Formats: sequence, structure tokens, C-alpha cells
Amino acid sequence: MNKPILFKNALLIDPKNEREFIGSILTRDGNICEIFNTPDPNYSISDCEIIDCNNNTLSPGLIDMWVFVGEPGYEHIETIEDISDAAKTSGVTSIACRPDTNPIVDEAELVEYIKRKSIDKSEVNIYPIAALTKKHGGETMTEMGSLIEAGALGFSDAYNFNNNTNVLKNAFTYASNYDALILQNSNSDLDKYGVVNESELSMRLGLPGVPKISEAISLERELMIAEYAANKYHSICISTRESYEIIKRYKDLLSSVTCGISINNLKLNENDIGTYRTFFKVRPPLRSEADRSFLLENISNDIIDVITSNHDPQGTESKRLPFEEAEYGAVGIETLLSASLSLYHEGHISLPKLIKKLTYNPAKILNLDNIGSLEVGKKADLILFDKDIPWVLDADNLKTKCKNTTFENQKMQGKVLLTMVGGNIIHSEIN
Repeated sequence: MNKPILFKNALLIDPKNEREFIGSILTRDGNICEIFNTPDPNYSISDCEIIDCNNNTLSPGLIDMWVFVGEPGYEHIETIEDISDAAKTSGVTSIACRPDTNPIVDEAELVEYIKRKSIDKSEVNIYPIAALTKKHGGETMTEMGSLIEAGALGFSDAYNFNNNTNVLKNAFTYASNYDALILQNSNSDLDKYGVVNESELSMRLGLPGVPKISEAISLERELMIAEYAANKYHSICISTRESYEIIKRYKDLLSSVTCGISINNLKLNENDIGTYRTFFKVRPPLRSEADRSFLLENISNDIIDVITSNHDPQGTESKRLPFEEAEYGAVGIETLLSASLSLYHEGHISLPKLIKKLTYNPAKILNLDNIGSLEVGKKADLILFDKDIPWVLDADNLKTKCKNTTFENQKMQGKVLLTMVGGNIIHSEIN
């Protein structure tokens, strides 16, 4: 039994209803049991712990929908325990992890392995996403029924392009029979050899480019199949104006279409690559300033449902190589909240709507009914943060094994003070 805890004098963020108000929350037995519309409800329980939030922000814990966790097979890059330590200090209480590990998560036993290991080694919630096709080969569908029964939240072939449209059609149709979610990164064989956004800059740097139409062509194809199959479809990370417009058009047709965006593509553009800075080699690639600005201008709309860290750790030896040879990826889970809060501080989005894209929306998409909102009866996965405190990112201070961040030495604003999962405080900087 968890000790009752009263959070008082808090700026409460209700993402479901997109509102904020000064109030208090009482947690008991791992759940939210009362919400008060007053800063100090004068609630007295002899064994109740009282935490004065001092007008700081209290919200549901963040849910990061697209995270590479090294287990199984890449433990030298990052373990489940490593990602848990990083997540809890940065306000991420739930993680949906990619299936492209070694071995690829295409069997029920591997889903069960991740769940068991997470219970043993993680203080945050870790949910597996399973492969859409065997070995991500694009030829044979996985056994979705057994994978769902084992605990998979959805299906994805990660960054592997499937040019077999018939297999995709069958997989999407099969998924619809289970009301299962398919999550895809839209890329095609056009970007097979590209490493940066195709533009004047890529030509000047002498690097093969990834054309914008690659993402658009793949997205359009998959959405046409999703419409045909009537299945749930989530585009993980769009990066261009064209993709935004495609998603917008299909959302007018289908209620089952959602999309996300990486914080990298909202905060950075292709020019950040500079002189072959491999820490900025990510997927999808950093696009033009015109694309970034357009997506930023429209982030407050309901077309983009989710903001994700796109956390993808890589060792120094795989990043300090010539640009074309370097691996894709950057760590991001520890900067997700602070980098996202800059969108609020700069006036692009309200705080409740921003938190909605980091909590309620991903919970709804992943069908996690017990988290992601401030409601009586929901699981007490909460974070307390100072949305204004300034700090500078020093990569050496990151909890993750790998330090390949795109935000090194950047001025950040907003820091987590306390993290709670299931009514247990797992991180606190409150004196």
C-alpha cells in the first residue's frame, strides 16, 4: 500500500480538457483519488505526506512513443535499466520501445522478455512495439494475435522500407481484425542512399540527399492502404510540409489516423549539420528551415498529435566517422520536456496543449487507458516541474551511456523536480 501523498499549491495541467488551474491532488494506493480546485484544501490525514509544490507545474508523466532501447542485443549501447534512470530524471514515466533490436521483436517470447526485464530493472513503464513483418524483411507477417496477447502495443517495421504492397495490404487488413495499431516511419527506396535532406546544402557538402517526396510517396501509399483496410495508423515522425498536408487530408476522411513529430524536426534544421556534424545525422533527416517553420507554426493544431524524443543512442565509435559512414541517431529522452517547453515559451503553443501532445494523446493512441490524464481513478504517474528554470545542457551530465545529443551546450528552460510512477516517488530534487 502506497502512503497517501497530497500535492498542494500546484499549477495543475489537465491535458484531456486543455486547461490549467491552481489546485491540489491526493494520491492513494497508486492512483489519483481526489483533485481539489484550491491550492490548500486543508486536508488532514495523520499518515498523509504533504508536498508543497510552490506554484510549480504538476502534470501527468510524459509518454515517449518512439524510443530505441538497446535490449535485447545492444546492451553495450543502452540497457533497460539505463533508459529507466534517464527517463525518471526527465519526467518520462512511460516508454514505447522500437522493435528493431537484435533479435528483432517478432516473437511473443521476445515481447514477454522485455516485459519481464522491465518489471525487474525499470522504475518507469516500458511497453514493447512488435515487428510488422518477420525480421523486418517485408515478406511474411508476424503472428499478431500471439504478439498482442503477449503485450505488444502495436506493430512497426521501424525504418525498413517495404516495397511489397501486397504484404502491407494483408498486414494492415489483418491488424484491423484485432483493432491493432500500426506505427510507421514513412520512407521509401528513394532515400536508400541519402544521408541528409536533399537541397542546395547537400550538394554543397557533397552528401547524397533524401528528397522530401520520399516521405510523401510512402505516407500516401500507406494511408491509402489504411483507408482500404480500415485499420489504426500512426505516422511516427513527419518532417515536411507535404506530409503534414497529406495527414490533414486523410484525417478529414479517417478518424483512425494520427501522427507524431520528433522534437529534433521542430527545433533544428539542415543548417545545424554545419561542417559534417554527425551528431545531427538523424532519421527523419533535419529538413529545410521552411519546412521546420511551417511545422512549428502548425504545432498547436490537432493535425500533429504527438511530440516524441526519437531517442536513438549511438556509441562514440559509430558517430565519429565520415558523415556517410556514421550511424543515424541522437539521444533525446532527457531533453524532451525542456526542448518541448521552448515551444510554449516562444508562444507557439499553450502549455496544456503542449502537455496533451506529450501525455494524453500518446496514451489514447496506444490504448493505455489508465495513464496520461489528471482524473480520479487514473494511475498516479505524475511529474512536478519548474517550467521556467534556465540551465545549459552538458552532455557529460546525461544519464544515458551514449552522449550523442543534438542539444549540447544549448540553453534550456524547464526542469523536472519530482517524478512519480504508480504512487511511488522515483525521483525527487525537492529539499
